[in-house]
Amino acid sequence: MAASLAGILVVMSLGAASGPGTSPGRDSTVVRTASESKGTVLRLHVHAKSLEGNLEGDSPDRDVSVYLPPSYNSDPHRRYPVLYMLHAFTNTDLSYFGDGVSTHIPTIADRAIGAGTAREMIIVTPNAMTVYGGSNYSSGATTGDWETFVSQELVSYVDRRFRTVPKAKARGLAGHSMGGYGAMRIGMKHPEVFSSLYILSSCCISPTSNIPDTPEEMAAFEAFQERPEDYTEVPQSIRTAVAAAAAWAPNPDNPPLYYDSPVKNGELQESVIARMTTNRPLAMVDQYINNLRKQPIAFDVGDQDTNIRANLTEFDRILTSYDVPHTFEVYQGNHGNRIPQRFEEEVLPLFSEHLTSPSSKESS
Repeated sequence: MAASLAGILVVMSLGAASGPGTSPGRDSTVVRTASESKGTVLRLHVHAKSLEGNLEGDSPDRDVSVYLPPSYNSDPHRRYPVLYMLHAFTNTDLSYFGDGVSTHIPTIADRAIGAGTAREMIIVTPNAMTVYGGSNYSSGATTGDWETFVSQELVSYVDRRFRTVPKAKARGLAGHSMGGYGAMRIGMKHPEVFSSLYILSSCCISPTSNIPDTPEEMAAFEAFQERPEDYTEVPQSIRTAVAAAAAWAPNPDNPPLYYDSPVKNGELQESVIARMTTNRPLAMVDQYINNLRKQPIAFDVGDQDTNIRANLTEFDRILTSYDVPHTFEVYQGNHGNRIPQRFEEEVLPLFSEHLTSPSSKESS
């Protein structure tokens, strides 16, 4: 679940609008100031036109956490590459930037930069929490156009607000679980925006993912349709199925849930499932093979993460059959217990190697 704001030291509150720097504007709060060995942490407030009018009623004003590396203040002419890191289902940006979380991006980035295993970069995580726990970073009337928000609006905002290298070769996209799905989906469709991808334990990529497929699950899913106010009380598997239906089977004429159910009267609805399947990367990947050839891409999964391991193994097989260069690793672990280590030892080094990072005297 979302990490709490409790314990975060807010050292500077809202101020006057500012240009590319660490001074807070009306859109931001400084959570941590820089030191010689630590970067600055900001929390921004970004309005997303692409999310306006979504039928779930989620706010189009989104919190976004940003890490600026230690030299950002002291080297005012330097520009930096940007890593966009997408969080998992039922999480927020504070799952990576909040006090006490295991994958605390500022601490990990400071340590890796200090040790010389990562180059300095800006790291950005938007808050993608929704009424149903997450949109799968997809596009539809019910959840809003999250794909456009991440790939266009957020990138444009960050390039205007900070001293970035505003080119695809200096942007990377990564994510875990639902965020891994988002990185895979958005990354393969937008190589003109993101030049490198790292996918951690991506959920939701096969046609059978998040589909109630036992009598018990189907009954629970249908029961929720009658009592949507009980959403937080239903099992996790049903919550992910609801979120998937809302993202991939939207229906503006079906209030109050505004999506078509993949289950009706105890039977799976093949027409609805077919609509959902078109959003599955294992069904989409053949269309975007040439895009993936342009991008260094790596993905991994814990050996105990059985279903996701099987799905990513199939993704590996498909890329291999097309001779698409990529890296795939199965490591010892479950769905989440090794993510801090993987982020430090694999994700940051990959983007440090592949993203353009000019010297302080180079311009964009």
